[in-house]
Amino acid sequence: MSNMKNIPYGRHSIVDEDIDAVLAALKSEFLTQGPLVPIFEDTAKEYCNAKFAIATNSATSALHIACLALDVGRGSIVWTSPISFVASANCALYCGATVDFVDIDEISHNISIEALEAKLKKSDLEKCLPDILIAVHFSGLSCEMEKIRELADQYAFRIIEDASHAIGATYQGDKIGSCKYSDITIFSFHPVKIITTGEGGMALTNNEVLARRMQRLRTHGVTGAFEEMLPQPSDEIWNYQQIELGFNYRMTDLQASLGISQLKRIETFLTKRKELAGRYNNLLDRMPLFKPKIFSYSESSWHLYVVELDSQRSNITQKELYMKLRQSGVLVNLHYIPIYKHPYYKKLGFKDQYCPNAEIYFHRALSLPIFFDITDAEQDQVVDYLKLYTQ
Repeated sequence: MSNMKNIPYGRHSIVDEDIDAVLAALKSEFLTQGPLVPIFEDTAKEYCNAKFAIATNSATSALHIACLALDVGRGSIVWTSPISFVASANCALYCGATVDFVDIDEISHNISIEALEAKLKKSDLEKCLPDILIAVHFSGLSCEMEKIRELADQYAFRIIEDASHAIGATYQGDKIGSCKYSDITIFSFHPVKIITTGEGGMALTNNEVLARRMQRLRTHGVTGAFEEMLPQPSDEIWNYQQIELGFNYRMTDLQASLGISQLKRIETFLTKRKELAGRYNNLLDRMPLFKPKIFSYSESSWHLYVVELDSQRSNITQKELYMKLRQSGVLVNLHYIPIYKHPYYKKLGFKDQYCPNAEIYFHRALSLPIFFDITDAEQDQVVDYLKLYTQ
């Protein structure tokens, strides 16, 4: 097998048009709080068919202000998936809330509707229902949002979609971000995501009250809107007021310039990722691996391509395969360690095996390299090493 450079699991794609857009922003009158952030927000909300978009300096910041806008605080209960990055749960802890986890479906790896319904019934009897559910669209595949919405209406909880993996994905024909079944949707623009702003995130909503509050919270809790300001002496100058405690979570115009440029290519990115996933599906046929399943209700954005090792058909362990692939330059990753297994969450009282399906997944899964600029030769090399080590 020929020696090739390391193949990461994900990587951004930057072209001359992106560089030109950032250079133009650098040469403009504004580096931050200029016209480009609103343009990026308008472009994103139109793409997703949402009414409001609030750009932030990270998806974590967007999750935080989404929770605050929905009045998450001390005494609140927030549920989410254990198979996600820790930010999906940390955002509730930032607000002083209690976090709990709903087990995943063993096929989709999203929140299990059966587990959610059972947990809601039990919590209803115990008078400890959640205030918020953060539904994570793992790998770019939408959760079963219509069913989640029905349960939300029945048990009176609000919904945040953590769509950090899923810009461009669809659910029942609607773009993720339309908020058809949720209160707020969150995107991430980290460099390994579908499009990037370097770092950055966005919250989308169809609720004007939530949008206005998130806009304030990302800017120190300050407003310059006259209708939101409290009356002050007529001989004093008051062109802004801090009306609540907020944060410096703004996106810069430099980031937005890159986001605007990248968003122009999103359909090209999505088409290529779908092609790469289809190619993996064919190349990995008859190998001792469980491949991602295709679901009719959602068109995935394929942020991740996750396989699970079938230990019944292979003598190698998950860890051995992980180490051999990485030593060979194939930088596979694990998305994710169940959140409740991290030392910080164990200190909060969570135990191993808390979510049985998440545990099974954790001991079988590996994320293979998938990104726009991966070549056929690189993808072939990934598959060749998998064949070599799993036979």
